[in-house]
Amino acid sequence: MKRSIMFALAGLLATSGMAFADDIEGRWKTDSGATAEIAPCGKAFCITLRSGAHKGKQIGRMNADGDNRYSGDVTDPANDKTYSGKASLSGNALSMKGCVLGGLICRGQNWTRL
Repeated sequence: MKRSIMFALAGLLATSGMAFADDIEGRWKTDSGATAEIAPCGKAFCITLRSGAHKGKQIGRMNADGDNRYSGDVTDPANDKTYSGKASLSGNALSMKGCVLGGLICRGQNWTRL
């Protein structure tokens, strides 16, 4: 009996932690005013522009690191250069950052959920 209660409690704690995690999937307004969509692609999340001058271009692929943090690659659609990317999610706000030289030079944007 004690054992089954402990397994039930462990299962409840595991699922409740997932329930409180923010969901990165959806449509986002970028700093330039374009709309980007973040959707699952394999075990990662792909970022594709859905409006603007570069509509249809995939500009990123991020992996979930836990605690609403993500890492992967982001591409500047204007010059097709790819950077090491990081993102952190807080409710309807997504902070994105792309870096080169091991994080020495970075540029970021703040997106809002549509």
